[in-house]
Amino acid sequence: MRRIKFDNLQNNWFLIILTLLSFLCVFFGLFEIYKFENPKINKGIVLLGCLSDVVYFSRMLWFKNYVLWNTKGIVLRLKPFYGKSIPFNKIKDLQYQDSILTISRNNGIDYNFDLTGIDERDTTKLIWIIKKYSFR
Repeated sequence: MRRIKFDNLQNNWFLIILTLLSFLCVFFGLFEIYKFENPKINKGIVLLGCLSDVVYFSRMLWFKNYVLWNTKGIVLRLKPFYGKSIPFNKIKDLQYQDSILTISRNNGIDYNFDLTGIDERDTTKLIWIIKKYSFR
């Protein structure tokens, strides 16, 4: 059974600290707040900040099945290369039958996600997250 990587942006302190360190590295490196004897050190600090941004923004690509959510919406990347971003306040209906998760939006667009081979605990957690935030 394959697992889904769940990533909640509100409680992930590692990613928050990584973003702050990235900002500080780019800020201190670009504006040369501290003068080093070797000017390449400031360029290295900027490079370090930019690389940490790459790590932050590419984490969705590391996993084949990935779910990112906060209180406003959810991004589902289940098997295809790109994900679907769905705001919770636009979800009208949610159905799960025969390992197919169908999310219906208010404007009539339906998203179908094939959950064949996904661990049952992860399927239950995904449905719970969608129901918790969209049907208030």
